[in-house]
Amino acid sequence: MASYNIAFAAPEAPQGYGPSASKPIDLVHLARQTMGDRTVELEVLKIFARQARQCLAELSVADQDGRIATAHRLKGAAQAVGAFPLSKFAEEMEAGALDAAHMAKMTAAVAETENFINRLCR
Repeated sequence: MASYNIAFAAPEAPQGYGPSASKPIDLVHLARQTMGDRTVELEVLKIFARQARQCLAELSVADQDGRIATAHRLKGAAQAVGAFPLSKFAEEMEAGALDAAHMAKMTAAVAETENFINRLCR
């Protein structure tokens, strides 16, 4: 690769590209889902952020069956966009972890994911 072209070249990755597991959104997964279209990625993430916030509101007032259904819906949406840490908490709630500790973890995960999305959209 020519040195004059380095600003536009992909970074070297000796072991290839993999999931960005340390981030609230796996951007590699999201890029695959959107075929690398940045505009679509941002639009999908904005929609997801609104949906996650709505699910959080529903979780706070729903009965047990409603919480399980909402957690299931959030889990699927989170997996679709690559929000795997949030999906994990939703899966735990779907499996019956409906206590205050899990609600606090879910709230923190939604906030972290939403903040990450907001930074990407700037």
